[in-house]
Amino acid sequence: MADKQGKKGRRTAKSGSKPGGRLARLWSASLKSGRLVALIMLVVFISLRLADPAPLQIVRKQTFDLYQRLKPREITARPVTIVDLDEKSLAEVGQWPWPRTLVADLIDRLFAMGAIVVGFDMVFAEPDRMTPDSLAEVLPGLDPEMRDKLRGLPGTDEVFARAIANGRVVMGQSVRNDAPPQAEDAPTTSVAWVGGVDPLPYLEPHGGLVRNIPLLDHQAMGRGVFNVSPELDGIIRRVPMVLNVEDQIHPSLSTEMLRVATGNTTILVKTPKKGQGVEGVYIKPKLIKTDEAGRVWVYFSRYDTAKYLPAVDVLNGTAPPEMVRNKLVIIGTSAVGLLDIKSSPVNSFLPGVEVHTNIIENVLSDTQLRRPGYMLGSEMTIALVLGLLLMIVVPLAPAVWTLGTFIVVAGGLVGTSWYLFAQHLLLFDPVMPFSSSLLIYGFLTYASFSREEAQRRQVREAFSRYMSPALVERLADDPGQLKLGGEMRDMTLLFCDVRGFTTISEQFDAEGLTRLINRFLTPMTNKILEHRGTIDKYMGDCIMAFWNAPLDDAEHARNGCNAAIEMKGLLVGLNQDLKAEAEAEGRRHIPLNIGIGINSGICCVGNMGSDQRFDYSVLGDNVNLASRLEGQSKTYGVTTVLGENTRALVPDYATLELDRIRVKGKTLPVTIFGLLGNPEVARSEEFQTLAAHHGEMIAAYRAQDWDTAGAALDKARAAAEPWHIDGLYALYAARLEDYRLNSPGADWDGVYVALTK
Repeated sequence: MADKQGKKGRRTAKSGSKPGGRLARLWSASLKSGRLVALIMLVVFISLRLADPAPLQIVRKQTFDLYQRLKPREITARPVTIVDLDEKSLAEVGQWPWPRTLVADLIDRLFAMGAIVVGFDMVFAEPDRMTPDSLAEVLPGLDPEMRDKLRGLPGTDEVFARAIANGRVVMGQSVRNDAPPQAEDAPTTSVAWVGGVDPLPYLEPHGGLVRNIPLLDHQAMGRGVFNVSPELDGIIRRVPMVLNVEDQIHPSLSTEMLRVATGNTTILVKTPKKGQGVEGVYIKPKLIKTDEAGRVWVYFSRYDTAKYLPAVDVLNGTAPPEMVRNKLVIIGTSAVGLLDIKSSPVNSFLPGVEVHTNIIENVLSDTQLRRPGYMLGSEMTIALVLGLLLMIVVPLAPAVWTLGTFIVVAGGLVGTSWYLFAQHLLLFDPVMPFSSSLLIYGFLTYASFSREEAQRRQVREAFSRYMSPALVERLADDPGQLKLGGEMRDMTLLFCDVRGFTTISEQFDAEGLTRLINRFLTPMTNKILEHRGTIDKYMGDCIMAFWNAPLDDAEHARNGCNAAIEMKGLLVGLNQDLKAEAEAEGRRHIPLNIGIGINSGICCVGNMGSDQRFDYSVLGDNVNLASRLEGQSKTYGVTTVLGENTRALVPDYATLELDRIRVKGKTLPVTIFGLLGNPEVARSEEFQTLAAHHGEMIAAYRAQDWDTAGAALDKARAAAEPWHIDGLYALYAARLEDYRLNSPGADWDGVYVALTK
């Protein structure tokens, strides 16, 4: 009985401490699972969305573009016709601008065919140059009587103005910051606003307006701005229905055409009683809902040729009457030469006039796209809820369940966004909540596998003692690569060898020679690794290295050249140390000198060998050429010889053309270069002088002008003293002397055949 009571008491005590223990374990688990970091990430992501940088805007808008491409607006009616100044019309009537009498005839014919409103997607900012008064002054050979007759004829602008006054015409206007100030008597459209805030500060601002000449402007029933501005990526998505021009509200062309067509005298801009921005533009009986800046999201149809009517057909009387009767008509252009081509989410190339047509069709057919102000709050709320859900599920559930949860979340976001667009024409951005969910899911998944990664790190540390660190990393990330085979890559190869090593080795016993080789190879290897190179192998006193494998290196040629330059510089200090040791030991000191060959090109790199044993190495003709170039460094008296492929990748380095040679084992000649320094050296006055004389020598040598080549050689040899390449010019001096006595012949191609490797 007592034992039962004790057990009961222990159970009670344990139960009583359970809430505190759970909280402690929950906090510890939150830290270990990464939930706390994930929560911080979620807050940062929501803050980033509020800041809304340009890349985020572009991704969001391109998502909406995708929806329009998948489901462009269906064309159920064509209330608008575009009278097109197309290529056909320009070819038959003449280049634009046409005489104003011809444009007046075009208006008269359109109204005679039953047009409701005619709008111009252009501006007539200057008087007609073809008016009789102007012609009377400029036409040569006219007698006074004829000049007087011309002056007595009515002006073409007056004829155009009378045609405008006879119908419902909306003239186009253009916003431009350097436009002249408006005249005090310039006609304007009555625009008022209702609501709680003045909309003017929120509208798209412009510093000036290019108007039509007053004679035309005063006769029109309306005037509208036809400019449409693309988004950051050059695509037209949103177009203002009203604009702020010099602190006055002006309607767009489509807004004004709708006002004139419906017989309204005033446009109302609606603003919220509380809050900020614009809610919409009211043209009785339609409320056109806009964003806070008074812009509409245009729902585009596919490019519709059926709404285009060539202007020449109207003038010729061959236009189908039904295309004009009871229609709103916009006169614009699709001709490429008139530079009014835009890009929409649906069409990469779209005449600008069709943007206005799509807006009017959106309004009249109730197919307006909308992105209400509450959408941003909804998207951030959903992102917050989904992020918290993933923080709970991912650390606790098995991997397959967490993946399933994420797929459901992602699919639900995309599906909801598409449903709102397809069924309700609402623009809901799935990118922000999807991206935050993906980020949190990825981080939490990574945290769940951190212990496994720690084990992999131990494996890397163990194997790095035997293999290249870069290769160990690659194999750890993808063990499947541990097999025979290779890949073709553009690489840079380097071979480095000690000159006269046989003679040097005679000064040492086996142990001393081993120490010498290690003292030489260690700093040289470090320089190669510092410049992102990979050591392929050591062959006695020779080093073979390459760049751009296994890790990508876009600057592989530059890194190879930089390594070679610094390897040469290391020899100064190393030889000083070796000389001091030789003197202390009473033996002869022979300085270490190296020859380096560098070449670039396509090679096969990968695991080479047998199924039982293989090494990560490189093969190919470009590898063999690099080895041959190293051998030529002794012949030409320079430390580093570059192949022409490498030289093409480092044009700003200090290099001299050495020769065109046919190396042993190759049938085609190659141009080889000596590497003397980095770009800073190349820009020096001393090198520029050397390069000029050297180039003159090579050119004369190839032209078999031995005297000129000899004179240039002497100048180059004097200028080259700081680089210690006298052996190069001794070689050419011997060649010149030989060729003076034994001419290579008129068909000589300047190629030297290398007899040694």
